[in-house]
Amino acid sequence: MLARALVLTTAAMLSTAALAGPTCTDAPRDQWIAPVEMLTKAMQEVPTLKLFKVTDGNCYEIYGWGAQGEKLEIYYHPVTGEIAKKGSW
Repeated sequence: MLARALVLTTAAMLSTAALAGPTCTDAPRDQWIAPVEMLTKAMQEVPTLKLFKVTDGNCYEIYGWGAQGEKLEIYYHPVTGEIAKKGSW
C-alpha cells in the first residue's frame, strides 16, 4: 500500500496543475515536510487515498475517502503540516 502511495506521490509531484485552492507557502522546498512523511500523516485522516499532489499554491493536496466513506479533499501546509483547507470533492 505504501509503495503504491509513493508511486502516486512521485507522479503527482511531477504534475502540479491544480484547481482553485489556497496558497500555502513560498518557502523553498528544502524546508517542506518530506512527501512520504506528509502522506503518512494525511493517511491517518484519509485512509483510502485517491490522489496526493502539490498544488500551484504550494500546498500538499489529498483526495480520498475518510473512515466513514466520506469523500475528502484536504490541503496541508507543507512546512507546518497544518490543514489549510478541508472539504469534500
